[in-house]
Amino acid sequence: MKKTRVILIGMACICLAVGSYYYVTHKAARDDVEVTEVQKVILRDLSGKSYPATPREVLKFYNRIICCFYNEEYTEDEFQKLADQSLALMDQELLSVNPADQYYAKLKSEVESYREEDRMISNADVCSSNDVTYSKLDGKECAYATASYFVRDKGGFSKSKQSYVLRKDEEGRWKILAFQLEEGASEEDE
Repeated sequence: MKKTRVILIGMACICLAVGSYYYVTHKAARDDVEVTEVQKVILRDLSGKSYPATPREVLKFYNRIICCFYNEEYTEDEFQKLADQSLALMDQELLSVNPADQYYAKLKSEVESYREEDRMISNADVCSSNDVTYSKLDGKECAYATASYFVRDKGGFSKSKQSYVLRKDEEGRWKILAFQLEEGASEEDE
């Protein structure tokens, strides 16, 4: 009886030691892996519960994507996945006049031009929840919001504002229907 108890205690200690070793080595391996902002944006599942719940949250995530395009380093594959994430935030009507292949080409050209001019988005901000206005358009819920962008280049900083119209789709998700640069919203700081 005493021998059985000693064997059981010995086996428990061995299992505890092996389990602890496994936990520590695998936790350390996970802690060493750094996920970039581009990878975080790409990994967000926009087809499930992770889709942004409000118009403001949609624009905040869209701005994260834009900042990745213009500020971060990425592979061609990551560029495609980032573009797919931004397309997932767009209303079907906007997608119909902006086919994916044309969107990729235009975006790639804009990003290259931006980088050639050594420009960077230093801050992107979405208006407060109180500043988002709602209405119905053709029987569908719409939201109107603005975002501000501070861009740094060789000449200093500039600020621009973009107006967005979002519309709820059949699944109740807010999608970007249209956007436009506000006139007179660009200011140069010398």
